[in-house]
Amino acid sequence: MAESTQFLFSYKEVVTALLKQQGIHEGIWSLATSFGIGALNAGPSAEQLSPAAIVPLLAIGIQKVTELNNLSVDASVVNPG
Repeated sequence: MAESTQFLFSYKEVVTALLKQQGIHEGIWSLATSFGIGALNAGPSAEQLSPAAIVPLLAIGIQKVTELNNLSVDASVVNPG
């Protein structure tokens, strides 16, 4: 069997893992992300440059929210204390 080289996770799986890592057992928590933005001129050649944006993902975390949705989980369900 081939060795796995990539593992992908759903939003809820990421939130659940972070809740467990932080020892959080109560509340509704959602995925939180922080993006940056940069600008440059890019193109296939010096004569074909166009202004372009780079949007790096700076951080991934969790934040407490009041409603369940596709980005959130109830900590008391996924990480009971």
